[in-house]
Amino acid sequence: MDRRRFLTASAYSVAAAALPLSHVQEIASRTEAARTGYTVGMAEVAAVRDMIHAFSEMDERHGGQHGRSALVTYLRDDVASLCRARFRTDEVRQQMLSAASRGVHLLGWKSYDAGQQGLAQRYYLQSYALAAESGLRGHDGFVMRTMAMQGLKLHRPEHCLGLAETGLNRAKGRVDAQTEALFRVVHAHTLAKSGKRRAALAEAERARTLLTGAPGDEVPFWALAWGPQAASVYSRTAKVHETLEDHRAAAEQYALAATARPADTYARIVALDLVAGAEMHLKRGSIEQACATWHRAIDHMSGVRSVRTRKAVFRMRSDLARFRARGLRCVAELDERGRDFLAGT
Repeated sequence: MDRRRFLTASAYSVAAAALPLSHVQEIASRTEAARTGYTVGMAEVAAVRDMIHAFSEMDERHGGQHGRSALVTYLRDDVASLCRARFRTDEVRQQMLSAASRGVHLLGWKSYDAGQQGLAQRYYLQSYALAAESGLRGHDGFVMRTMAMQGLKLHRPEHCLGLAETGLNRAKGRVDAQTEALFRVVHAHTLAKSGKRRAALAEAERARTLLTGAPGDEVPFWALAWGPQAASVYSRTAKVHETLEDHRAAAEQYALAATARPADTYARIVALDLVAGAEMHLKRGSIEQACATWHRAIDHMSGVRSVRTRKAVFRMRSDLARFRARGLRCVAELDERGRDFLAGT
């Protein structure tokens, strides 16, 4: 078989799980037309966005290890051709490069979810280059925000505050209020990690105010990477409180984040927010509430292929080890379920 043609077909077959076949065929024909000198317009941009959105939904529902090679192929063989095509207007060019950046950003996120942090960072840098080239206000800062989040997760906060501040400065006053809230809440987290408690809490409050003050604003395509803005703000606010060791407030915010996303579409991230909430309950000494929340988290992990969800269950069993000797029924039942989950994934 012609491997190149097979992989290209695979990219479209994966997308077909979320898009009507006729729509997938239309996207393919537009891409082929662009290769032969056809001038690209907003219809082609919309087609790429639809495909990236489909891959993004699959990622959230089934985990980062699902469909990654197909996304690589789609970006390499189809989107790259569109980025090199002739454009009807400069705005079309900007929007196409921005859509490509969002696709590469998703590859970075998939690599992050697979535990390949170096590869994720490389994809984020490429996403940043495309966003900067697009010239769309705020998009390059959004990728810097993501890189700050990665550094915080890896416990490498040296440059995170600078990345978050620079990203925010490139966005504030240039994007809608809900999108600015996404920038501010990550900035708040980096402030908390830097030991600036009062500034962190004040920034988190500004993010909440922005979020609730203009719920009808239109959010740009590149800022839709993790679903509803409210859920992202709640989840990151929880991390601010967690960093500041206010475990009760953190648990409350993680619970809000888990309920703010449609569970059928965002299974992985809902599960991880619930896991984080359970860990906060455990730190507060609420073992039964922690077990109940962990059970809910595992409910959402079925069919998700993610290194992070497996690590979360490993960590859960480790955290519960000291309670098993006490003979607590809720702990024994949860530990058994965690063992079964790991054996089946």
